[in-house]
Amino acid sequence: MPPTNNPTLRQRRLGAELRKLRERAGLTATGAGELLGVNQARVSMIETGRTPVSADRVHSMARTYACSDAALVDALAAMTGRRSRGWWEEYRENLPVGLIDLAELEHHAAALRVALVVHVPALLQTTDHARALFREAVPPLRQHEIEHRVSHRIKRQAVLHREDPPPYTAVIHESALHMGYGGSATVRAQLQHLLDMSELDHVTVRIIPFGKGSFPGTGQSIDYLLGPVPQLDTVQLDTHHGCEFLDGEAQLDKYRSVLDRMESNALEPAESRDLIHRIARDS
Repeated sequence: MPPTNNPTLRQRRLGAELRKLRERAGLTATGAGELLGVNQARVSMIETGRTPVSADRVHSMARTYACSDAALVDALAAMTGRRSRGWWEEYRENLPVGLIDLAELEHHAAALRVALVVHVPALLQTTDHARALFREAVPPLRQHEIEHRVSHRIKRQAVLHREDPPPYTAVIHESALHMGYGGSATVRAQLQHLLDMSELDHVTVRIIPFGKGSFPGTGQSIDYLLGPVPQLDTVQLDTHHGCEFLDGEAQLDKYRSVLDRMESNALEPAESRDLIHRIARDS
């Protein structure tokens, strides 16, 4: 199969995980190539995600690298093949690549955990709320750029409405419910939408109320995308320069702990809905 000039984050992740297996086996790319019957360049192309790899090849590489973790190998094999033409591909020419990668990761995630302090999670936003946020971007976005981003954000939300939606847990600080983006009508509609979404069986919304004091994770929004096995989890952080993706073992452990501690400071779902109701009534 010909090389891929612009591999997706999912393809790059597959290659990176195969590289980890090779390095744990103490093999160089040249040595691995000799055992696999390919040259060093092909091994390197696979590990950078630029050459599509088959499921059979992944199993062969895992055997060569003496990997006995069958669940991990099966999960890697399921990531193989050429780039799928998901709906997000239509935005590739118009949006930052990080947003395209995030939509693909959400589509394939086994479960989703998010935590935010001053914003409602993207997958729970109304169209008007999202548009109001994008109008505050720095540097300013042109109107057609705003509409591209709003459209992309709303299409991302389909992951929560499909036939087999992933479990979704959102921890939101109460301050996000008082920010007032878009004016009072937009705020009321957003709070009602948040309540409606929280009633879905696979969606859990928990609010950290004012008065809980300090807790970790106050400086950034966190998206934690669970893979089919813990080694394939991914953390996405929103930064002023765009999306940042983390998948190192220590990083994943850190953000699991941060999310656990944030959840421990949050109200239970029923209490959270009561608080949202009170804020919506007074908005």
